[in-house]
Order: sequence, then C-alpha cells, then structure tokens
Amino acid sequence: MSRLTEYPFVLHLLLAAIAGVLIPLSFSPYNIWLLQPLSAALFYILLAHRNPSRAAWIGFSYGLGLFGAGASWIHVSIRDFGNAGPVLSLIITVGFVAIMALFITLQAWSFSRFIKAPLLIPGFAALWVVCEWFRGWFLTGFPWLYLGYAHTGSMFAGLAPVFGVLGISFTMALSGALLGAMASHYLVHRSPYALAGTHLPTMLLFLWGLASLSNRMQWIVERTDDTVTVGMVQGNIEQSLKFRVDYLQDSLDVYNQLSTTLWHNELVIWPETAIPLVYQNAGDILQYFGQQASGANATLVSGIFYRNEVGAMHNSVVTLGNGEGIWHKQKLVPFGEYVPLASVLGTVLQIFNLPMSSLQPGPPGQTMLSAGPYSIAPFICYEIVYPDFVRRYGQQADILLTVSNDTWFGASLGPLQHLQMAAMRSLEMGKSMARATNNGVSALIDGHGHIFASTPQFESAILQGELPLYTGRTFFSRWGTFPVILLCGLIILINIQPALMRRFTAGIIDDNIKK
Repeated sequence: MSRLTEYPFVLHLLLAAIAGVLIPLSFSPYNIWLLQPLSAALFYILLAHRNPSRAAWIGFSYGLGLFGAGASWIHVSIRDFGNAGPVLSLIITVGFVAIMALFITLQAWSFSRFIKAPLLIPGFAALWVVCEWFRGWFLTGFPWLYLGYAHTGSMFAGLAPVFGVLGISFTMALSGALLGAMASHYLVHRSPYALAGTHLPTMLLFLWGLASLSNRMQWIVERTDDTVTVGMVQGNIEQSLKFRVDYLQDSLDVYNQLSTTLWHNELVIWPETAIPLVYQNAGDILQYFGQQASGANATLVSGIFYRNEVGAMHNSVVTLGNGEGIWHKQKLVPFGEYVPLASVLGTVLQIFNLPMSSLQPGPPGQTMLSAGPYSIAPFICYEIVYPDFVRRYGQQADILLTVSNDTWFGASLGPLQHLQMAAMRSLEMGKSMARATNNGVSALIDGHGHIFASTPQFESAILQGELPLYTGRTFFSRWGTFPVILLCGLIILINIQPALMRRFTAGIIDDNIKK
C-alpha cells in the first residue's frame, strides 16, 4: 500500500475507473463473474487509509466506470427514440452516469468516514449492499448492475433462494474486501507465511465453500403431474412503426398469424403494448382475439394501454379467453414512461416526447391474473428488476410472467442484462417464468433460474414449451431482502456508534466546561 501512495492521485482515479469498468463484464453476455471480487479488491485497496474527500473522488471515478460501461444502453434509447440528437443524447447520458456515480461516491466517503478496524472488511461489504439497496428505491430507483445478477449459474446461485440478489452482492463485496486486504498485507510484509497467519485466505475459502454448499439446499419440489403449456409471440415490430396509426393493422396481422399454431397451449402471451391501442377503444379487436382464445380454451395475455375513470393512462396487460384480470404497471421507467420533476424542469424535458412519456402508475394492491386454474403474477418490463416488488406480488402465484419491449435499447447490453435479472427473480422465488418481448430475448425460465428455451434477438418468432410448477417456498419469498439489509445495517451501526458516542460525550463535557 505504501508504494501505491507514491504515485500521483490522478493515477488512482484512473485505476478506480478501470476497476469500475470490470463489473459490467461479469454480466451477460460476458459472464466473467470472477472480475467482481477482483474489481472490488482494487476498489478496497484504493480506498484504504484515505481521507473522506479523496475517497469520495475515488468512488466517483469507480462509479463513472461502472455505469459508463454498464448503462451505456441508455444513450441508444435517448438518441434513437427520445428526439435528441447525438450530441444532446451524449450529454444527457453522461449526466445520468454522473448522477448514478454519486451513489458510489457516497459509499466510498462513508467507508472512509465511518468504517474502522476491526470491521473494515465486513463494513466495506455492508456499505456496498446498502448502496445498491438505496439506489434501488430512491427517486423510484435504478436497481441495475447489482453484483448478484451475474450469478444465476455460478457456484453462488444457491444463495439467491435464501438471501436474494443482495445476499450474493454481499458475498462478492466481502470476497473483494478479503482479497484486497490480502494484497495489501502481502505488499507490506512480502511473506506468504505472514499472510497465512492473518487467516484471511482461510476466511475467503470458508466463505466460498459455505456459499457453494447452499446449492444443496432444496427449497422447492417440482410437481411431476402438472405443467403449464405456454406459447409466446415475438412480433419484432420496429419501434418507429409500432405506434403509427397507418401500421396498426399490419402489426395486429403479425400477431394474429404467428399465433395460429399456438392456440392449443393453455397460455398464449403477447409482449408489452403488443396491441398499441387504449383498452376502451379496442372493443372489436379484443372481442375477436378473445373469441380465438375461448374457442381453443386458452388464455391470451397481451400488453395494451388502459384509461382509468379520471382519464389517466396506464401501461397494462389484459387477459382474454379462459382467464381474468387486468394489471396496470406500477414501476414506471423514468423519462421513458414519465418525466420526473416535469413541472420544475419545464420545456427542457420536451425532448422526451415519447409515445409513452405521460403514463401514470397503477394502484398498489392489485390482484393477480388467472389462466384457467392457474394464478399468474404479471410484471411489465421494468417491474421485474425490483426484488421485493416481485416477492410481494409473486409469492402466492403459480407462475411469474413478464412482458417487455426492449426494442428501446437496440443491439446494446440492456436487453441481455434485463433477461439475466428476470432469471434471478425466478431463482429467488423458486417459480417458473414466461418472458415475452417484442424483439428478444423471449424465454422460458424454470424455478432454478435456468433459461431452458429462448428466441434469437431481432427476429419474428414463436416460442412454445411447458413451464414446470413447484411446491414449497424459498426463504427469500418469505422474507425478501430484509435479513440482508438488517445485517448490513447492524454492521454499519456498530461502526458508527462509537463515533456518535464520542461526539455525544464530547458535547456533554464541553457543556460542563462552559458552565
């Protein structure tokens, strides 16, 4: 560590940014999850023994690398569909990345300010998880790029049904801190024997061994005598055509023709806004497709718009045929489906004149959909990335369903990351999921988070298969992220409490002196 401090601080900032860039490479399509503990280790080393000011700058640089590489798909959406030119879309994207980097800035500053020995290592991991959790709900949240999402198929996957995605994030951040502490110790003492005496390698091996043993825990049992047959349509309608009135009939014809061979399934699914009309204005169309489904004793679920009693517009899904229910999206995409602080920012935000930019969230406490005897927990696009939201509505469902239109993000990393996050929800909940999208990737996912059938991107396609059903419940489906957040909160509180006590005691002494 002493040698590292000899180099200019700007080099430390550069190393922090490079470390941040490594994290997105751990997610789909690269899936190099080992980069996570290595990145976290370098971050830990760079933060060690820093004053809060310099730690904050290192955190900001790390955040720029993380979100600049991992959320670059936002630029595609704004440039191609947000009525913003290349320069303006780049400025907006850089601004968004900088705002997201402030969360890492706060994490790094807090680590330097409050976390002290002997809890440096668990304190680093606890702050990492609290930062992810806070980012997932503050100002509607951006719960993207959590470390745990890279592990639907790794040796740590067994932790998801127990502690969820944040539990895996804690394990990865803790692993990184242990590696960082080991590297720092070796740089000082230059002796592997001295390093072994610290028990840090033993702690890391024990952590990974315990995590891998979690894969042997059986929370769910597949029903051998019951499955749900599912057929999905991937229309591949170009975004530039999707909401054009003169293309409406062509779009409906695509779904009608592709569904011809699917009606024998119990459940037929069309993606988000597959019917680009308002429910109240689509009576004849809904009646036609409802009859198609009823005639085959099938249930059709399709995305559509819905206008409520006071005129507010929702992004919704509707069931037709042998099913019941309408679901209105509650977790809206900032700037895509609504504009935050529109009354404050005024005309500047007119650039986000998107077809769906003035939607309203659906009410809480909505009921699930039904398809014959099965209950379905539906989630529209962005909703599937919220762990506790999915747990709240999905814990009593037979299957999970998510419809999306990832066309907004083009040929970027966004759709593949989105699919990986959906698979994590199945793994956490121990329930199968059907995922229907406009241009891919549509997929069938079992209760262990395995994607066992999928479509290629950017093609019109159909997907059919049998979704397994399960008995039993995972620990996560009962408790959600609460146990992990409680643990991390206690670790942080133990660190902060002595400082608060010293400040409180000093205040009493000063008051007595003045008296």
